Amino acid sequence: MATSPEDAVPAALPSDLEIARQAFLKPIDDIAARLGLPPGVVEPYGHHVGKIPLEAIEQLAERPRARYVVVSAITPTPLGEGKTTTSVGLAQGFHHIGRTATVALRQPSMGPTLGIKGGAAGGGWSQVVPMERINLHLTGDIHAVTAAHNLLAAVVDNHLIQRDGVPMDPARVAWRRVVDINDRALRNVVIGLGGPENGIPRETGFEITAASEVMAILALADSLEDLRRRLGRIVVAWTRDGEPVTADDLKVAGAMAVMLKEAIKPNLMQTLENTPALIHAGPFGNIAHGNSSILADRIGIHGGDFLVTEAGFGADMGAERFFNIKCRASGMTPDAAVLVATVRGLKLHSGRHRVVAGRPLPSGMLRESPEDVAAGADNLRKQIENIRLHGVSPVVAINAFPGDYPSEHAVIREVAEAMGARVAVCTHVRDGGAGAAELAEAVAEAAEEPGDFRFLYAAGTPLEGKIECIAREVYGADGIDPSALARRQLKEFTAQGYGELPVCIAKTHLSLSSDPALRGAPRGWRMPVREVRLSAGAGFVYALCGDIRTMPGLGAQPAAAAMDLDAEGRIHGLF
Repeated sequence: MATSPEDAVPAALPSDLEIARQAFLKPIDDIAARLGLPPGVVEPYGHHVGKIPLEAIEQLAERPRARYVVVSAITPTPLGEGKTTTSVGLAQGFHHIGRTATVALRQPSMGPTLGIKGGAAGGGWSQVVPMERINLHLTGDIHAVTAAHNLLAAVVDNHLIQRDGVPMDPARVAWRRVVDINDRALRNVVIGLGGPENGIPRETGFEITAASEVMAILALADSLEDLRRRLGRIVVAWTRDGEPVTADDLKVAGAMAVMLKEAIKPNLMQTLENTPALIHAGPFGNIAHGNSSILADRIGIHGGDFLVTEAGFGADMGAERFFNIKCRASGMTPDAAVLVATVRGLKLHSGRHRVVAGRPLPSGMLRESPEDVAAGADNLRKQIENIRLHGVSPVVAINAFPGDYPSEHAVIREVAEAMGARVAVCTHVRDGGAGAAELAEAVAEAAEEPGDFRFLYAAGTPLEGKIECIAREVYGADGIDPSALARRQLKEFTAQGYGELPVCIAKTHLSLSSDPALRGAPRGWRMPVREVRLSAGAGFVYALCGDIRTMPGLGAQPAAAAMDLDAEGRIHGLF
């Protein structure tokens, strides 16, 4: 006989925006005090948002180091599995067990906010607030990245027409333009039309600002000086002789740094339970590393007992890059990792259901079926392995949804415990931090275990070897199949001195494989590498291993269609 869903009794939650407007927000100086910062250090942007000057890193340096926790997930459904909400809930949950914590997150992009995903600051009673501010503009950091990126693009085209000593090959210009809006019509464009006064006609295109290398640089820089150096190293084009042309060659990196002078300061906000939240940078989770900034972490690591940060997409993507790119750059190492799993996610990985973003879940996924959960559990097993590959203790967080059944949660618990991982059921969306107290206890225990953190590959491993290592060890591929173009690019990048850089695999986030239709933990496949691109300023190369779009499009019913403003200036329809 079927049992009742775990959340059948509680009434439906109000919308995220309605919940956010019920929050009792504390002045930003009070939140700064919880981080250990004295009054007057934070630069206020209104009453409840502030910028933290980089001098705060030195001011906090003598305080004890927090335990460092990264939150990742199983391979997500198109709707996501709740990593951000779990990160916020966990940070709040620590306070319910008598510990202090800070959460560090990426800044949401307005493209998805106005497109199909909606807001990206948590949900229910585990949110960062003010909700409207974090999802719409915040302190203007993304706009500053957009402007700095497009200044470099303008200078590139100016040099092409002025011919002032930088011998760029017009056919080998790699620097496109960016905008923080989903707009498929801008993916491929022709510029310079209308005669010689308007530039040299050439094909190019736009990417969303989150995909900008400047955004990745903002997230990986560890000081203002480092930001300036990294901007100067950006490779925008090549000469006809195959030599790279950098932003420093074009004498524009200094101006770009000027434009990012305020954006480099992490933003301070708070959760619904007044837990400090550091919101800074938002690099793309496919062609970049998909993690918030090193600078925010260097502040938060001395701000309490725990620092919780989130890595984008599944553990095979954001967490792997957290370990091998972000930790390599920052020198900081994690004490524990959280792996978010959901009943609906594992049911999808059974291969028995089909989920389409923007449409209701199929009725079959809503029926009690521990068998479906068990059939998709190989994905959970592999993602636990992926955390352990780096010597980190994983804790599985079962993010409970209304309509889940105890029998389905029991399957997840059994699988995780059989893998030697701690497990906790979380109801933080409905209950706030109290609903993540069990998770906080489990994470605190895991973080006390002796550390054995390790990178997946050595810096001196050849670039192709790094790509193959990730493909085999993390994705479960039998090997890689680089195209002739990719092999030539890898050889050129190595010859130009970029062979020591870590690598990022640009592939679908919907599968462990390079094919989004393959669920679970696919075996017996090889990873195609069609092209390799260089992010010299950010400090990595990325291999294109599938059809990756860096400019999203709007759906038939974009989220923007539901948004409006009333006569009092209140926003409606944001979710």
